[in-house]
Amino acid sequence: MTTATPASRHSPLTSLSRAEFLQFRRNKTLIVMGVIFPVLLPVATYLLVRNGNDGHVDRDAVAATLDMFALFALMFVQYYTVLSMVTTRRGEGVLKRLRTGEAADWQILAAPNVPGVAVTTVSSLLVCAIVYATGAPGPINVLAMAIGLVGGAVVFGLLALATSGFTKNAEAAQITSLPVMALAMVGMGNIRSTLPDRAADLLGWTPYAAVSDLMHLGSAGKSATAGADAPALDFAGTFTEIGRPVATLVIWTAIAIALVYKGFRWDDRG
Repeated sequence: MTTATPASRHSPLTSLSRAEFLQFRRNKTLIVMGVIFPVLLPVATYLLVRNGNDGHVDRDAVAATLDMFALFALMFVQYYTVLSMVTTRRGEGVLKRLRTGEAADWQILAAPNVPGVAVTTVSSLLVCAIVYATGAPGPINVLAMAIGLVGGAVVFGLLALATSGFTKNAEAAQITSLPVMALAMVGMGNIRSTLPDRAADLLGWTPYAAVSDLMHLGSAGKSATAGADAPALDFAGTFTEIGRPVATLVIWTAIAIALVYKGFRWDDRG
């Protein structure tokens, strides 16, 4: 009778996720990007606004801070990290070798997303703790904010896998990631609110715009493009407005899965 070793008792996904997290910790560039951009910049901006208003901030300022956090977290922690790690693993032949083991394809592809999800979760709790502990008005609908971050992590993790299909190496990821990042940035509420209505409405169907709307609905009780004078909805009222952004994330999830299925490469020669 054989006794299972501690390693054998873990599922392939758990083992792969631990290995990916270890590699993430060893990459100083990814760690710096995961801390400075999502945490320090939004918090510093928030504190500057707060100090400039004699310690008072409104819900719109809080929403803008969390919108900035979500953008940086999903772009630099989730999207770019997965793109860089998967492309590197493919170039080293790791992905091809993993397919010969016990892990299913979906487990191999899910594992690189785990470090980003973990870092984003911790960062979101840290940023919210700083913002709300310094006297900011409390959130209207935390669930909407959580849906935005979770849905965004899923969509941009999948888009990272899709982008890796035409990314030659980790250095090339700096170029191939630009279209997705640029589209995400113009989806921010502060940018869309300055555009003509038709353009803003069209951009509202992009994946990050959906995240931005959910972050604004959850923290300020109104969509990202609503004016400062627009009345804030209560908790129940926000559920009447989350349909479109949630539907947008669902649609983009389906599109991203199709792109991964069609274009993802397990080997540089394949």
